[in-house]
Amino acid sequence: MEKEIAFELHKTSRLIRRYMDSHALKDEIDHLTGTHGWAIGYFFDHRDKDIFQRDFEKECNIRRSTATAILQRMEQNGLILRESVDYDARLKKITLTDKALDLHERIKEDFAALETKLRASLNEEEVDCFFAVLSKIQKEVDPDAQTSGCQRT
Repeated sequence: MEKEIAFELHKTSRLIRRYMDSHALKDEIDHLTGTHGWAIGYFFDHRDKDIFQRDFEKECNIRRSTATAILQRMEQNGLILRESVDYDARLKKITLTDKALDLHERIKEDFAALETKLRASLNEEEVDCFFAVLSKIQKEVDPDAQTSGCQRT
């Protein structure tokens, strides 16, 4: 039987998530997941402006319920605060706590190590081809979706 693209992408995603969940500063914070690490990176990279849950949902291409669960867990673990803004009482901007800011650099190092590991057996042409194919697949599944996802820099 021929390999199925969707199944292989799903399997690879789970392997990466499992890898990050088992390596993301586990000795220091029990409840820190790879997803929380990516979220911390996103909020850190956009700390110069007000970021709301809907921005996080859009950037990461996730549903409201998923974003709510992630953010509630991060808030419970003391990684983020939701603060009212002066110009709209209904909105709560998301800011990183000092705890999350202290962890950011080490999380960034963990993700850089993962990226190095993922690219280790690929040459530059293969990496470019991978991203081109991935972009085509993402656009085919959802033409309106942002293809950057919660990209780390």
